[in-house]
Order: sequence, then structure tokens, then C-alpha cells
Amino acid sequence: MDLFFRITEGEQTTLIGTRDKSDTSIGLAVRDERFWLRVLTSGGLGFSEAYMMGEIEVDDLTAILELFIDNLSGVTAVSSIFSRMTALATSVSNAYIGQSRLNARMNAIASYDQSNTLFQAFLSKEMMYSCALWSEEESGVAGDLVAGPTAADLECAQRRKLHHILRQARVQPGHRILEFGSGWGGLAIEAAQSFGCEVDTLTLSKEQKALAEERIRVAGLEDRIRVHLLDYRDIPAEFENAFDAFVSIEMLEHVGPKYYPTYFKLVDFALKPRNATAVVTSSTFPEGRYSDYQAVDFMRKYMWPGACLPSATVLANAALTAAQGRFTLNRVENHAAHYPRTLRTWGRRLKANLRQDVIAMEHPALKDDVQFAIFMRKWEYQFAYAEAGFLKGYLACHMLTFTRTVTSLLEYALSKCT
Repeated sequence: MDLFFRITEGEQTTLIGTRDKSDTSIGLAVRDERFWLRVLTSGGLGFSEAYMMGEIEVDDLTAILELFIDNLSGVTAVSSIFSRMTALATSVSNAYIGQSRLNARMNAIASYDQSNTLFQAFLSKEMMYSCALWSEEESGVAGDLVAGPTAADLECAQRRKLHHILRQARVQPGHRILEFGSGWGGLAIEAAQSFGCEVDTLTLSKEQKALAEERIRVAGLEDRIRVHLLDYRDIPAEFENAFDAFVSIEMLEHVGPKYYPTYFKLVDFALKPRNATAVVTSSTFPEGRYSDYQAVDFMRKYMWPGACLPSATVLANAALTAAQGRFTLNRVENHAAHYPRTLRTWGRRLKANLRQDVIAMEHPALKDDVQFAIFMRKWEYQFAYAEAGFLKGYLACHMLTFTRTVTSLLEYALSKCT
């Protein structure tokens, strides 16, 4: 079965693509002729902007974006020379200037300081803004499409993800964990509550720090968790060889290739010389699509300024080189199959839970119905855009586990007994 376009503009309908009785059409209604200029001059970015502005309506946004991915070379070809030159300039900047401390802080503000109210509307109770891990308890990665979603399915899947990461990190009661990228404290709280660990966690977002500390206080864990408003490059000298485990969940997208060596040198610096473990997760590009030069698209312009997706191999090589033989790559997992359902769940929850009057208290511009509609369509587009990428294999989501090399089996056995 193939897909074909059914484009409607006023009274005129145009069909694009060959079809037979088994084919499925994707309806695209053009409401404003500026749509055509946007696509001509900016390609996929122009399409996203037209969608946000309400210049088009589509029957199935994810399906149309999947079709775009299938025909990516053709979509890229219609972009203007100006658009490609702008994209090249931005990608060169990301590669050679990278995420300076100022850029990192400004990008954190753009990405995470928007509103805790916004994120609470669609995230699980753990406040994890990262891929969940689904099991048969929730009817698998497509269970929401087959059996339908349930009230607490996301909470179950996110807690499973946290426990999986912490088990891979080999943490035990009393262990110290260092985390780059606090989020809203989800992993730190789970590590302290369920595994008896102490956690130092870093964020650049004042909004995240404030809510994380409030959640930590409510959980009664102030003596076990410390949230630092701190760039990872500025960790203090007393962190040297102080931690049993390091964890970072989908933060590496904001580091950039220029700083991968620095990042992993600091992980090596902070971990204990023996029997320590580092677990990192990141959205990634498959090896054949990875490049240091990543053009501006919808995500990098509107959702994740300055983001640059690594590949699994790039991360592994950076870590092993930085640690100079003190790390062993112990395990690699790809959780890409779990991301589409996570994104669909976020989209449903945002639509059901975000009230215009509540979010407008923090962002007065959203009192205007037109602005609120644009805002909601931006988030709808983000979830569909990413879902299509994971469904088509254009994106992956890797988890890499590194362990310290132990000098003998006896030493390793003794470490497990302590």
C-alpha cells in the first residue's frame, strides 16, 4: 500500500502520486497561499512554519512527515540557495564555535526555562523529558494504538527506564552519583529513594532547579540530593574521583562535537579509579547520516537551539579516547522503537491538560487565541516530527554503558561484596 497526496486549495483538488484502490491518501488543505512561498524558499522548515501559522491543515501530520522523510532528497532540492547558505553558516558555527558557556545557558533558557506548568501538562509524574521504556504491561511499543492508552502507562514506562539505567550503572546503597542534566530531579529522586544513593546533579535552568528542589524537599531527600546551577565544565576540584557512577539522560544533544572530549574527560575526572560506571543516553543519528555540520531545521530553530545530535560511534570513540584506556564500552542499546509511543503520549496529555488561562498567567501573550493556537501547533509539530523520524529510522536513541577496567577478577568479586 502506498500513500499519495490530496492537496486542496479553495475549490481545486490536486492528486499527487500513482494510486489504486488499496492506497491511502493524505489530505493537505492550503488555507493561505503564503504556504507555497515558504516551502519554495525554506523547504521542510517552511512547511513547519506554515503548519504553525495555520496556513495549512493536514489529515495525519505524522504520516505526511514520514512521506517527507521517504522523499528527503527531493524536499531538500526545492530549498532555495539562500536557505542552504543560512543552514551551512549555522552548522559551521555549531561545529567550530560550539556550545560556549554563554550559548549553553541561553539555549537552556530557550529549551527548559519556558514554563514548569507547560512541562507538567504532558510529562509523567517523574517529570522525565526523555524516552520511556514500554513493556507488555503496557501492551508494548504500539499498545496505545492497539489497546488504547491507560491513565498511568507513561509513569510505569518512565519508572522502568529509570530503574534500568540505575541497574546498568551498578549502583548500591551509599554510592555517590554525578548527573549532568538534572531535568526536574526525576532520576536523582529515584536513585535516592529506591537505591539509597547520594546524588549531585547539574542544570543550567533556574526553572528546573527550583522545581527539582521543591520535589526533593517534598520527598524528604534534601540530605541526599544536591542540585547545582552549574555548567558541566565548571565542576569543582573536590569532585575528582569522588563518584561511583555517572548518569546523563538525553543531555548530550546540547554539548556539540567540539566539546565531546571535554565532556568525557570530566566524566573520567569525577569517577572513582576502580569499579565505577558511566551511563549516557542520547537521541542520535544513524552512522550514515551523522555529520558535524547539521543544518537548521524545525527542532533547532524552535525547540532545541544549538542542538547537535551525535552518533553512537562518535560518542563511544570520544569517551574511550578521553579516558585514555580507563573506560571499557560494556553495553550499547538502541531504544528508538520506544520513542514514538512516548511522543504520542506526550501529545495526547498536552492537548488534554494544558489550559490556556493557566499558561497565560506565565506567558500573557498566550491570552490571545491566535497566539495560543500557534503555540499548541508548534508543540504538536514537534511531537509528530520526532515521531516520524524514529518510525522511519532517521533517528535513533542510544544508551551507552562504560565501566572502569578492573585489575583482576578477585578485585571485581570483592567490589560486589562491599
